[in-house]
Amino acid sequence: MSRYALQGALSRDLLTWNGKVLVHDNAAEMEFLFTGDVRVIPCPSDIPPEQTIDIRYHPQLASVTWPLTKEQFR
Repeated sequence: MSRYALQGALSRDLLTWNGKVLVHDNAAEMEFLFTGDVRVIPCPSDIPPEQTIDIRYHPQLASVTWPLTKEQFR
């Protein structure tokens, strides 16, 4: 399964929450949800799954139903 991560546009650091890299399996959904000074990149393969957290489990995205549908964002 492919994983995608968020990278700071200027710092090039991967964005984290509680010390875990934010990832998701759908790059298009990440690009839709996160705008601004971040880029969606393939998650480096040297980062083990236990050091990541899927964005769907981030508390600020708790109200989002997955997979995303256009109707949710009108």
